[in-house]
Amino acid sequence: MFHSKRSKLVAGVIFDLIGMSSLLGFGILEFADLAWAPIAGYLMTKLYPGKSGVAAGIFTTVEELLPGLDVIPSFTIMWCYTYLIKSEKESNKNNKSIDVDHSS
Repeated sequence: MFHSKRSKLVAGVIFDLIGMSSLLGFGILEFADLAWAPIAGYLMTKLYPGKSGVAAGIFTTVEELLPGLDVIPSFTIMWCYTYLIKSEKESNKNNKSIDVDHSS
């Protein structure tokens, strides 16, 4: 589906805007969230496979179903977590040196 970081970011921003569009209807379009919520959850799991994608998919589905939470940019947050936070943590973990005691 979307493989590069950039394509996932662009798709995520578009999906977030779709999710937020119900706010423009002042409650009238809130019913559209009932249809969008499972679609958004599914798309999240396809964009980000694995445990974190499943967790984000569940969160996104619930977030879209609950009124007033449409302002949360779930897809963009997940992109930041995946490519900024998680990758930095993995980089730091791989760069830690192992101290070996040579005084035997």
